[in-house]
Amino acid sequence: LAFLRHFKAQGRRVAAGTYACAIAERTAEVREALALADIFFCNEREAEGLFGTAEEARVAPGKLLFITRGPRGAWVVQGDYRTEVPGVPVEELDPTGAGDTFCGTALALLAQGWHPVEAARWAAAAAAEMITAVGPTALLQPPPPPAPPEDGRVRVDPVQVERVAARIAQAEEAAPFPFVGEEFPPPGHPFTLDFFFASTLQQFGFWEDDGERYLRPLVARLGGRDLKGSDYLWAVYRRWLEADPEGLTPPRQARLEGADLARWFQDDSGRNPMPAFALRLNLARAYGREMGALGLTPADVVARANASPFPLRTFLAHLDHVGGYKEDPLRKKSVLLAVILQQRPERFLRSVPEEPVPPIIDYHLQRSCLRTGLVEVLDPALRRKLVERRLLLPDEEWAVRRAAYAAIQQVQEASGKSMGAVDWFFFGARRRCPEMTEPDCPRCPVDPACAHRKELFQPVLRTSFY
Repeated sequence: LAFLRHFKAQGRRVAAGTYACAIAERTAEVREALALADIFFCNEREAEGLFGTAEEARVAPGKLLFITRGPRGAWVVQGDYRTEVPGVPVEELDPTGAGDTFCGTALALLAQGWHPVEAARWAAAAAAEMITAVGPTALLQPPPPPAPPEDGRVRVDPVQVERVAARIAQAEEAAPFPFVGEEFPPPGHPFTLDFFFASTLQQFGFWEDDGERYLRPLVARLGGRDLKGSDYLWAVYRRWLEADPEGLTPPRQARLEGADLARWFQDDSGRNPMPAFALRLNLARAYGREMGALGLTPADVVARANASPFPLRTFLAHLDHVGGYKEDPLRKKSVLLAVILQQRPERFLRSVPEEPVPPIIDYHLQRSCLRTGLVEVLDPALRRKLVERRLLLPDEEWAVRRAAYAAIQQVQEASGKSMGAVDWFFFGARRRCPEMTEPDCPRCPVDPACAHRKELFQPVLRTSFY
């Protein structure tokens, strides 16, 4: 405890763990260590001793809890949000050191700026390898470290990556977008950061289903214009900014009433067309509540990031503790927000060459990856679901999304373009290769390289991630 207190007094982040005997014999001290630690590790049985049941385990905003579960993997608890990380099946020879391997790997990856859930996935893989040999044998193996198993149902096509990347490298429209225009705050507006922090967390799920299949995208009329999906959302929040800018600040978002949010979402007819409304309300409140609990404003998050040698890493790590952003291990909305703040005329967030921007994977981009052939679906049952636009299971959606993530990362590297430019190119492709009508292939710069798998559709799964 003295060790933890010493470094906490210096403003350092600290990690701690426990063991079963300590919980039984020194419960008060373990609870104090849990309260002091920013990151805490325990196994499922130990979590029961601390929280009653492992399922009820929660920590304060800004803190992380990792609960290891043996061959079943781990739970990652970010404040009050829990994610299950599956285990890696192996033949166990010697379980000694598995927990320490998990802890060490997770901490090393968190120090490099990884999302807690991604850190846990790789930590679970390292722990699984550890128990296949006697003692520390596995730890002494040459690099690279073990990776989580890949899902063989979907794969990246490296030849197609090179072909598509070559076309994007020559495309004039593959350029960063400054996020200015009719739907966005004018440069220099005093509430610009509040606008983007509050609205970007709502950038997800602009479509409807019938419980079995995709039905239609969100299209609604606002100000006499028919706007689709994210364009409608930006316009709604621009209207909010003009009428009540204080309403976009974290304290006001924390106290947001459902009737008020529904009113802001109304189209010209007075109807609220926004899908997943209850989820959106909960995320807005969680964002405001957790920013308040952390004592942060959007300007504070940006200032802390810019004061760091690694602004992007620091920015994303802060959002890993904020509702509406922290839930997605691939950080789609967090990275989108970072790109917006880097590319706005104000250049809110500092860019450094040593920090590559991760892919921003939404359903439009997954649809493009599938149709252009950047990723190939090898599983017939999954392919049939995509063609028929049926709701997917979470593991099926992850198979497509992780493959798309890897493919876009490779496209960016091969094209030499920035991730902001690559993302804007594919976002623009949603108009040439839309959900409900025949793709306009002649207008697409990558058409000569495209696989033209026009029958394939994006994963259909209701999530707040994208």
